[in-house]
Amino acid sequence: MPALIIVILAPILLILFNLLTLAFCSQKEIPTEAQPFFFRMINICVTLLLISAYVENVFTH
Repeated sequence: MPALIIVILAPILLILFNLLTLAFCSQKEIPTEAQPFFFRMINICVTLLLISAYVENVFTH
């Protein structure tokens, strides 16, 4: 059951983190050429955290 919750909430968390990244880039006036790097890096980190949380819940519950 906890794994199902993670699967349902994962896209919502990715969208929220992308919105926060966009707000960060516009507030700090980061050039548009550098913004894809920030988005890619944050999306990779969040995805790794979500995958590790999913694997931990699947194998411990």
